[in-house]
Amino acid sequence: MDYFNLQDRVALVTGASSGIGKHMAQVLAKAGCRVGIAARRKDKLDDLAQAIEREGGTSIPIEMDVTDRASISDGLDLLTKAAGSPTIVINNAGVASGGAFLDATPEDTDHVFAVNERAVWDVAQLTARRMVAENAQGSIINISSILGLHTANGVASYAASKAAVAHMTKLFALELAPHSIRVNAIAPGYFMSEMTENFLNSERGKKFVKRAPMQRHGEPEELDGLILLLASNRSSFMTGTVIPIDGGHLCASL
Repeated sequence: MDYFNLQDRVALVTGASSGIGKHMAQVLAKAGCRVGIAARRKDKLDDLAQAIEREGGTSIPIEMDVTDRASISDGLDLLTKAAGSPTIVINNAGVASGGAFLDATPEDTDHVFAVNERAVWDVAQLTARRMVAENAQGSIINISSILGLHTANGVASYAASKAAVAHMTKLFALELAPHSIRVNAIAPGYFMSEMTENFLNSERGKKFVKRAPMQRHGEPEELDGLILLLASNRSSFMTGTVIPIDGGHLCASL
């Protein structure tokens, strides 16, 4: 933690009420950040805030709907008033949606893209504008997926939305580099979380995971090193990267 010192930095983590987002918020708090934990489920955020406080950290629960631009702006105002403007942003909020392309409904597809793609755009843009106005260096970390880098059956809208995140990351990085704001993305493989638990415990899920060279799913703590690297100045020359962390799934043999 000392090597990746983030003492007194202000961070925002969306989708922080459960799963990987919850874990990432705790990691940043342990590293010294004052963390804005944002999600729709306020009761879950309050529980997380208490857990972070018990560990000696500082967090600010923010009830936020990332599909509502006004809600994002209001949440940023709340965080700024309580702790300062965030210079570390983890764009983690997301929804999973199974289903083949031919069966996907417009309503479901619109919802997936609203959360997984448009919300990433809005959160990144609104936070970056504040960093630029304050002449502050920053790091934006988007959460893509290995399904945004490679194809798979039955997850058309989800995979397409995560592919958009991967490409947006590079575009944001290009335009924000002159402002000393770095933008990178993590592309996780299959990690155990509230969103993936049912699939990973199913027979289909177990067979799918076995296809990866490491033949297992990831645990949240296996993301810690990458999170701290990208959030800290130890990665000060890294921007526009999309980094898979997947147990070798993308290099699996045909």
